[in-house]
Amino acid sequence: MIILFQGDSITDGNRGRDDDPNHILGHSYAYIIGGKLGNDLAEQRPVFYNRGISGDRMSDLYARWNEDAISLKPDMISILIGVNDIWRTMKGEPSGVTDRFERAYRHVLEETSEVMPQTKLILCEPFILNTGAPAEQWEAWEGWIKHYQQVVRQLAEQFHTVFVPLQEAFNEAARRTDAAYWLWDGVHPTTAGHDLIAREWLKTVEKNGLLND
Repeated sequence: MIILFQGDSITDGNRGRDDDPNHILGHSYAYIIGGKLGNDLAEQRPVFYNRGISGDRMSDLYARWNEDAISLKPDMISILIGVNDIWRTMKGEPSGVTDRFERAYRHVLEETSEVMPQTKLILCEPFILNTGAPAEQWEAWEGWIKHYQQVVRQLAEQFHTVFVPLQEAFNEAARRTDAAYWLWDGVHPTTAGHDLIAREWLKTVEKNGLLND
């Protein structure tokens, strides 16, 4: 079984860029999931790839999809992305002039479904909390993230993939203690935040029976 984690800095987690197995998955939720499943499914010798790249937008992900996804021939692909698309737009950067999030996401799913129809897709809900950068323009950030969350949920339904809800889990966590404890700048998870993502991911994936085949 080959499981690929794709996304931006949240997935990247300062991952290694060589074959050193001690650092290859970085220190994100991908590392936590890889450790748990690598132990539980040791007899199957699962292989985990982390190809998250810090700063990536959905269009960046699509641009490298052949190299960093299809060529790896994964049995399962997990995608978590979206916040950089919002960030570039909010900052008024040239790369954020047009919103390509849904268009590029759809291209990725269409191409993957066509080339690797047996590959299982897991779409993770993008999330933010009201602290750090989002708190400075909360209404605008909240409007964007809700739109992207709806896009990902609808794409998951349309392409019959697994959808991992994360925003409500972070909202509930922020009621336990302050938001920055989970997302230190309102966007990037702390250790506790990554564990929360990993738990929600594992719960959803196991519930949908993706690990039973």
